[in-house]
Parts: sequence; C-alpha cells; structure tokens
Amino acid sequence: MNIFVDTSVWSLAFRRDASSAPEVGQLRRSLDGGDNVITTGIVLQELLQGFHGPKAADRIILRFSLLPIVVPEIDDHIAAAQWRNLCRRKGIQVGTIDALIAQLCIRYDLLLLANDDDFRHMAKHSPLSLLTV
Repeated sequence: MNIFVDTSVWSLAFRRDASSAPEVGQLRRSLDGGDNVITTGIVLQELLQGFHGPKAADRIILRFSLLPIVVPEIDDHIAAAQWRNLCRRKGIQVGTIDALIAQLCIRYDLLLLANDDDFRHMAKHSPLSLLTV
C-alpha cells in the first residue's frame, strides 16, 4: 500500500503518552510491513514546529530522511483551494494545509492515515481515500 501519514498521527507517534492510539499502531504496522509511507515537506515543518529541542528535531529529521517525499506543484495548490472552497460551500471547514495534503493524496492515489475529523468530512465530497483503523 502507498500511505500518506498526516501530521496528527506523526505527532502522536512521537509523543510517549499517546503512542497507544490505533492510528499509531497502524503507522507502525505500515512501516514494519513494507508499505510505502510517504510524506511532504509541510508535514515535516509542522512536526518540527510542534516539538522543541535539538534532540527532538534530530530524531524527527532522521526518521523523515528515510521517507519518500511528494512535492506539491502549482496545480496542486489550485486544486487544494478548489477542494477547500467546495467543502466550505457544503458547510465543512477545512484548513489550508489539510486541503493541500488531501490534494496530494488524491493526485498520487495515496491512502491517508489521519487522526483528524476534517479529512473524514472532506472524503465525503472528494475522491480522498482514508485508511481506517
């Protein structure tokens, strides 16, 4: 499987007190089982902004250096804005970064592993595929 892991799951995985969440278990199974776990730069940036200290940053950077990275193009930003606007018309609030992550998953046909209700709502109105646990 090709899986994109959202910041919400990575953040839980790097926290000792929340590592028993089902999404973290799925992340571990995916990494151990040979699934392609894919990311993008904004997820790395969000994690580095949320954890403090050089040891935490080094640990995160080391782990992410092993993952394939997809890079958004201008068309991805345009499509993300369109998905966000569609959701807003349907009464769903989606953040800018979440819309871009969803678009990258749609474009590259990736299953999204997330712990964020915004993606569940968005998937009802888009071709976004979620990995449920």
